[in-house]
Amino acid sequence: MLQGARERRVRSGDVELCVAELGNPSAPTVVLVHGYPDSKEVWSEVAAELADRFHVVLYDVRGHGASTAPRPLRGGFTLEKLTDDFLAVADAVSPDRPVHLVGHDWGSVQSWEFVTVKRTEGRIASFTSMSGPSLDHFGHWINARVKRPTPRRVGQLLGQGAKSWYVYLLHTPVLPELAWRGPLGRRWPKILERVEHVPGGDYPTRSLPDDAAHGAWLYRDNVRRRLRRPRPDAYAHAPVQLITPLGDAFLSEQLYDGLELWAPQLTRRTLPAKHWIPRTRPAQVAAWVAEFVTGVEGGRPRAQATGRHADRFGGQLVLVTGAGSGIGRATAFAFAESGARVVAVDRDAEGAARTAEMSRLIGAPDAWAETVDVSDEQAMEKLAEKVATEYGVVDVLVNNAGIGLSGSFFDTTTDDWRKVLDVNLWGVIHGCRLFGKQMAERGQGGHIVNTASAAAYQPSKALPAYSTSKAAVLMLSECLRAELAGQGIGVTAVCPGFVNTNITSTAHFAGVDAQEEQRRRKRSARLYGLRNYPPEKVADAILRAVVRNQAVVPVTPEARGAHLLARFMPGTLRRIARVEPPL
Repeated sequence: MLQGARERRVRSGDVELCVAELGNPSAPTVVLVHGYPDSKEVWSEVAAELADRFHVVLYDVRGHGASTAPRPLRGGFTLEKLTDDFLAVADAVSPDRPVHLVGHDWGSVQSWEFVTVKRTEGRIASFTSMSGPSLDHFGHWINARVKRPTPRRVGQLLGQGAKSWYVYLLHTPVLPELAWRGPLGRRWPKILERVEHVPGGDYPTRSLPDDAAHGAWLYRDNVRRRLRRPRPDAYAHAPVQLITPLGDAFLSEQLYDGLELWAPQLTRRTLPAKHWIPRTRPAQVAAWVAEFVTGVEGGRPRAQATGRHADRFGGQLVLVTGAGSGIGRATAFAFAESGARVVAVDRDAEGAARTAEMSRLIGAPDAWAETVDVSDEQAMEKLAEKVATEYGVVDVLVNNAGIGLSGSFFDTTTDDWRKVLDVNLWGVIHGCRLFGKQMAERGQGGHIVNTASAAAYQPSKALPAYSTSKAAVLMLSECLRAELAGQGIGVTAVCPGFVNTNITSTAHFAGVDAQEEQRRRKRSARLYGLRNYPPEKVADAILRAVVRNQAVVPVTPEARGAHLLARFMPGTLRRIARVEPPL
């Protein structure tokens, strides 16, 4: 039983459904429908996240968990009977108000039926779909590719056909039941843990062998029939949110191409995860469901952010250091335009506040400014504690804060070394250690971006301290990427070249007097201005790197060129390093 849940039995035709409820019954009702071979417990963590704000309802699909199975099984799991079950549950738990429907896997497949048939109109306020297409839409998708084949469309058909291998097996008589009630049922929890990284706990339940054996009839009663004769009128009569796990082993992303035709009020989200996201990403799933439901309840579904990666970062929490200006500010804005919640961190309080304010104006649901010196370990520890307590665990961390330092090795003092390493290296270490640890302990993945530099692999007689700090950041990123890969946390080192930011106007030039330092700052700023590579392009590269989980990303043309030389012609770089900079 779900902790703190109130259970009741609801009659639907020839079966009794086990229904569990959490939260305040007077709040908007969210109905969670599980998939195959699951029971309602697959939603336990998502339900707990939602229960503070909503009336959360979960029920065992007929033949699963504590719900009874139809007799005979054949013909007892049709979409029409599943729709009867949903209406029985909705009438019992929310007789006077429409409910918000959330489905995963076969829970989503049947929920597409609920949200597209006439007899449920007015009973569904919204629908969130995860890893389960409408069989009608799937049928039309197949027909379009069979009737008008192109190399791309044929490839899509073959790709999805390969991913659907288990569907063919479930149509075979007797064998699936024997497997689930035998070795497969015993080994399934370990298979989920190893392949899908699903943590243990109250899921799967002891009813799994029977649930899976009964659930085979979901496929046998519906798949062939609907794919052969898909309904022509399968249009959604409520707003739909589609959450697509990018690593789903069973469903191709292309399966949802053209879905806007069937669901005009569609919001798309993507998640770098595998199939069982209610178990592996419960916090993110709950956050997106809560945001979507709240928008619908307010009379207007929240407009989807317009950024290029809005489907990927909407609602996620992103923390950017050095966000008061330059690359940090541009990165904060890029995530804000993609609908992320932003924490702008900078030692310049006014700059951080301006970034947070602008982030809210251009698309961030929320944005906060935090004044912190990243080189201060205790201050960073307090920041990490505050962020986790007040805003949540960070999904994307961008360690961007940095300072410039130029001068020969013998002109660079030990104080100069300490300052540049404290900010450029230790600031990154503090961020990775504190926020990365929170990501790892949450167990739901994430991404860390460390801003290094082309100077990390391009030596220069004028930048020994700065280049050393950035080379250390690059290697730290590579090591951390290897360590965190098994926990679903990506790590990227971004290596820009000459970017038009204010780092040149604040850089320290060792070994010269104040007047000469000021002249060199102005000269450097003018040269960078003439180069005029905007920080917004670096920000775009950072978002793209997170989406693609890239390891090392040289950004500017000169950074990419130096990276190639470092790999294939390092001697050439060493000769370039001897050249005196034009300052």
